[in-house]
Amino acid sequence: MSAQIKTVQPTVVNGINVDDLFALIDSVKRDPAKGKTNWRVTTTWQGQARSRAEIESFEIGGDNVPRRFLIDIDEPLQLGGSNSFANPQEHLIAALNACMTIGYAAQCAVRGITLESLAIETDGEIDLRGFLGIDPAVPQGYENLNYTVRIKGNGTAEQFAEIHQAVMATSPNFYNMSKPVKLKPALVVE
Repeated sequence: MSAQIKTVQPTVVNGINVDDLFALIDSVKRDPAKGKTNWRVTTTWQGQARSRAEIESFEIGGDNVPRRFLIDIDEPLQLGGSNSFANPQEHLIAALNACMTIGYAAQCAVRGITLESLAIETDGEIDLRGFLGIDPAVPQGYENLNYTVRIKGNGTAEQFAEIHQAVMATSPNFYNMSKPVKLKPALVVE
């Protein structure tokens, strides 16, 4: 008689390993230091209106996790760029949308709701008189961002409304964009 070894398959919903997610939540509940993260990006000028953001690692729970990514950024021709890449404002909106997208997928996953589709459409206006220094009374950036979440899955309208509230309450980039973040600038002239 041969011994059979049963392997336990992880619970995966919407491509998210829910077992790992709950293990992370439990770990951070037991030791809040495990939930401390540090994110850093170095951006260098690449000529004209182009820049390159480089990510080399991040920290979680005191551990450095190597990862390498490059993000190229540009401006449209009309704003002095070469129109080679998305501009900083588009990256900002994309980062907001991506953070919330992860939130919706994870919130659905932990509730056992399978998503069929999810899209977030976001737009906002910037008056160039502020950015160009023409009128100091005009804000340099967005005063409002409008977004619409289109979600479809096996959840009820009530469940999706609850998830929507949970995402707004827990998304780091929703928080970052909806509350003032203190910037602590330093200038090093070389």
